[in-house]
Amino acid sequence: MSFTDKSPLGWLLQQFQLKPGKPDIFSGLRSLLILGVPIGIGFLTSHAATSAIATMAAWFVGMVNVEGTYRQKAIAMIAATIGITLVFLIASLVSGNLWLAMPATFLVIFIAGLASLYGNVAASVGLVTSIMFVIALAKFASFSNLSTLIQQCALCLAGGIWTTVLSSGLWVVRPDAPAKQVVAKCYDSLSKFVDLAREKALNPQDEGEWTQRFLQAQDIVIQDLTFARSVWTAMWTRQKGANLRGNQLLVLIEDANQILNSVVALSELLAIASTDRLYSQLQREIEQAIEQLAIAVQILSQAIVKEKNLVHLGDLDRTIEALKYQWQVIRAQLLNQTVNVQIDEYGELLNLKKITAILTNLAQQIHIDAEIVTDFRQGKQRRIPQGNISPPTQPENFTIIDTLRNNFTFDSVLFRHALRLALVTTLAELLASVLQLPRGYWITLTALVALKPNFGGTSETTVQRVIGTILGGIIGITLVLLFNNPLAIVLCFLLLVFTAMSVRSLSYSIFIILLTPAIILLLNLISAGDWKIGILRIVDSLVGGVLALLGSYLLFPRWERQQLPAQLEKTIRANLAYFQQVIANYLHREHGVSTDSINMLRHQAALENVNATAAAQRLFSEPRHVQGEIEPVMTLMVYIRGFFSSVTTLAEHIREFSGEYQFTELNRLTDTIIQVLENLADALQQRQPPQQLPALDNYLEAIHSQIQHLHTARLSEIATNPNALSTPTLQAVQEQTPLSRELERIVNEIKVIHCVIARMQR
Repeated sequence: MSFTDKSPLGWLLQQFQLKPGKPDIFSGLRSLLILGVPIGIGFLTSHAATSAIATMAAWFVGMVNVEGTYRQKAIAMIAATIGITLVFLIASLVSGNLWLAMPATFLVIFIAGLASLYGNVAASVGLVTSIMFVIALAKFASFSNLSTLIQQCALCLAGGIWTTVLSSGLWVVRPDAPAKQVVAKCYDSLSKFVDLAREKALNPQDEGEWTQRFLQAQDIVIQDLTFARSVWTAMWTRQKGANLRGNQLLVLIEDANQILNSVVALSELLAIASTDRLYSQLQREIEQAIEQLAIAVQILSQAIVKEKNLVHLGDLDRTIEALKYQWQVIRAQLLNQTVNVQIDEYGELLNLKKITAILTNLAQQIHIDAEIVTDFRQGKQRRIPQGNISPPTQPENFTIIDTLRNNFTFDSVLFRHALRLALVTTLAELLASVLQLPRGYWITLTALVALKPNFGGTSETTVQRVIGTILGGIIGITLVLLFNNPLAIVLCFLLLVFTAMSVRSLSYSIFIILLTPAIILLLNLISAGDWKIGILRIVDSLVGGVLALLGSYLLFPRWERQQLPAQLEKTIRANLAYFQQVIANYLHREHGVSTDSINMLRHQAALENVNATAAAQRLFSEPRHVQGEIEPVMTLMVYIRGFFSSVTTLAEHIREFSGEYQFTELNRLTDTIIQVLENLADALQQRQPPQQLPALDNYLEAIHSQIQHLHTARLSEIATNPNALSTPTLQAVQEQTPLSRELERIVNEIKVIHCVIARMQR
């Protein structure tokens, strides 16, 4: 979702858009097997109602959202099986007594809500456990005698075990398959990111919408890379070391990160070149080269997951050769047309050379990765530099008690969410019980699923769920009226489940539209009912959605406007640390390039940029009267990301920088930039206006004067000796021209950032 304001209709339609990708047919088939067996056993034994307990347990365990290693998936499913069985037992013990059921509901939902403190997997387990408790309390739980209770708990356990065993049996025997899949996903998202750079080359003046899409695509790649590293770490750090395939996968992950950085630098250079006269003469070749790069990266993604023996890159090589040839033609025409070549034109020529060099290096990098993929498939040994296989650093581990203790405060967003969730769910359960609403637990379920840690997430999920339930309810009513045969109902149910689970990852709204009639049909199978069930589900979903929205708005809200300055401060400090490390390599080149430090600080800055973007997005989805001014936040985010891109471009240029020639004002300029950024971070922390901006342009003017002197000297060399292809002056020109251009962009970005923060802090 972009930062731009949209009409209500546009926002509503967006909730039902499919995400890029293909339906997960495997997940749909897996769900058919998970549900088909307990339902079939129930029909064959004439215990359809009893088998519903095992069916529900199997279904909920199968819906635990886990991406990662097989070990992580198995642990999550086992935890969900135990949790579902335990809450079923608790629900059975407190059922029939309102004064026991309400406190039990509060405690179970509160504890399950706190599970989100331990990550997305734990949150998913907590959610399905909570859902099972609500359904069990309303539908299945009854403590008539001990033997019945033991039998029902055994059915719960059996359903969860069935899903776990089935999933384990369907997993591929190859232990590196999860890592291979996440690496392939990195290259898939990277291909889309490269293609956006192609759009920039094709339409360089199109800034607004393209910038937002480019930043979103960059965030997706960063998140995919972070997840790929975590999966790799989970698979191999427990061992003494990674095997051959593990090392090759890690190199592919780090190479994807390097391609990402190079494309960021390429986009910066395209932004600079777009206003140059010479750019139009090379634009077609640049666009074609980037297009073939995107195609090649996509081919790599498919080759990784399918383990192809050969990756064909002939089209890429031909476009790169055409690009280099055309640059040579432009260079010859410019330098031979007259002795008095304009200095500005020579600067443009150098920028085109830099773009050509980056595209050439990217093509070479993709060739190396293609060879690694081929070796991966064939099991060949490949000599990999030791620096390329250093394992990712592991995050600091905290014990369960430490994490709980640190978050057991109203300052914790997740603690407040768990408490809010427990209160709203208990209230919904109380209303359904006191008013004796038929199937009133659907109110509780809707509130439970719709309520999110922030108001924006709650409102979005509520809209998707309520509208999806209304449409799905209509479908369910129609099917109940059309089919009376149990076999036909079962077939419709399984078809709906298959389709719903296949599109679950593409659209939550469509998932709900298909899931709702499936639940209506299931309830008609296990108990007497008619089309009125669909009406009840629609009404209850509306009531539950209203409760979720009211709870999110009234109970312990902490609006994003209050928290955003702290996140922006962290983001600026992370980008500042990245800039300091990069510029230190320019000022003290004799000490060598500290690549590891740059990579670590770049990664931290990138993650903080993602967090700040997410925080801004949450702000835009909150009620208008608590948002404040949106435009300054949008502007600030764009220019902070622009600053990050400029620093990344400088980091990429370090490899070509010898340090033999230095700008006289570089040290003073960068010191001033650092002081300004530190003051901006302090201003956000202290909620005060920043200090007046120093005269950064004075330093830039001195640097521009030196660049013009270098260009004049080089043009004089060419006029005197056209064959002088390697001179100290040429080396200085090639090193300092990109540096001066990026410093100018950084200064302009800091000016805007300073202006926006001063406006926000008034």
